[in-house]
Amino acid sequence: MKTATAPLPPLRSVKVLDQLRERIRYLHYSLPTEQAYVHWVRAFIRFHGVR
Repeated sequence: MKTATAPLPPLRSVKVLDQLRERIRYLHYSLPTEQAYVHWVRAFIRFHGVR
């Protein structure tokens, strides 16, 4: 049986990396984890040429 979780607050930024940082901080992840996630998302965006 699943427990009910509170909905996530709306994101304030329109930039993808800022949204990622905002969500990671909301979830209380560590700074090195945030930096690693941002690094991999940047690499993904750069590789695929997404803007």
